[in-house]
Amino acid sequence: MTAIYAQHPGDTRGRLYPESTSTFRSCFQRDRDRIIHSSAFRRLKHKTQVFIEHEGDYFRTRLTHSIEVAQVARTIAGVLGLDCDLTEAVALAHDLGHPPFGHTGEEALSALMAPHGGFDHNAQAIRIVTSLERHYAEFDGLNLSWETLEGIAKHNGPVPQPVPYALAEYDARHDLELDTHASAEAQVAALADDVAYNHHDLHDGLRAELFSTDELAELPLLDACFAQVDDLYPGLNYYRRRHEALRRFFGLLVEDVIAEARSRLARLDPQSARDVRMAGRPMIRFSDGIREQVEVIRDFLFHRMYRAPGVVEMRAKVTQVIAELFPLFMARSELLPKQWRKDVEDARSQTDLARIVLDYIAGMTDRFAIEEHRRLIGGDLAEAI
Repeated sequence: MTAIYAQHPGDTRGRLYPESTSTFRSCFQRDRDRIIHSSAFRRLKHKTQVFIEHEGDYFRTRLTHSIEVAQVARTIAGVLGLDCDLTEAVALAHDLGHPPFGHTGEEALSALMAPHGGFDHNAQAIRIVTSLERHYAEFDGLNLSWETLEGIAKHNGPVPQPVPYALAEYDARHDLELDTHASAEAQVAALADDVAYNHHDLHDGLRAELFSTDELAELPLLDACFAQVDDLYPGLNYYRRRHEALRRFFGLLVEDVIAEARSRLARLDPQSARDVRMAGRPMIRFSDGIREQVEVIRDFLFHRMYRAPGVVEMRAKVTQVIAELFPLFMARSELLPKQWRKDVEDARSQTDLARIVLDYIAGMTDRFAIEEHRRLIGGDLAEAI
């Protein structure tokens, strides 16, 4: 049953460029399909989540992470009576703006772009779906519906000032109301992101042997999950034991989000999707108790995984790849692919040129960035990655 506060596709604010409606898909289903068929979505297959894409076949990539987020998001949205297709579209698109090498790449590009307006992966996702995907005859971008664009732009909450230029440029043409919260569907996508990475980073850290199962069994929430498994399945083998415990942890987080969302929505009693947007506070959140315990787990992951010596060493190497490619393309824009050179011809300033170079590098996969560095710069760096 659809909730009264769900975003109904029939109430969409439409697209920047009007199109005829589909006879068999809602506007949000159409958005989801365009995202899946986009070039940027395919490239997520070879972009880092935590470990560089080529470091192991079992580790999550940005693509498999996005699929897991979408699965969690659809589950929660369905229970809450929300529009599952809008939720899925936002979930699948939420990381389109990530550059190669994950957050390491984002930090490197942010530093390089500091004189030219900075870099933000959420804003870059909007730039991709509104401009950089250039396949359709009648418009640049994917021409997504207002609600999907709003969800991509502010699924983490209202966008603070100053608004990143890549988002501000589009917002000036198609007001996304950046000072309010997004729909409940987009908020679900944001929390599903938290659920997914807190779960799968533990899996990947174990596989990389950055910490042990026994160490996980001492963390809050996880201690009870392991105890439950041990009671039900005494003597269970090592791999099955940790998988059973982690799937219980996963379920516990999802159940908490659903319970807390129901409680918050009941207190607000929204009568429309707009009431959720104008509530002044998020409706989809962990409970206070679970959030505090999740923070302990995040702190554990930060120190034992994200800042593990091997991970830090690789971060330094891939940062150098981006730090050397960016000034090379700035100085020799003729090295950019042919289809990018028309944009370079239209550049009126160094900032315009820097933003073109940024778009090109941010769209690279891990392996392509490494190969381009090897081809254009050479040396031992690419071989050491």
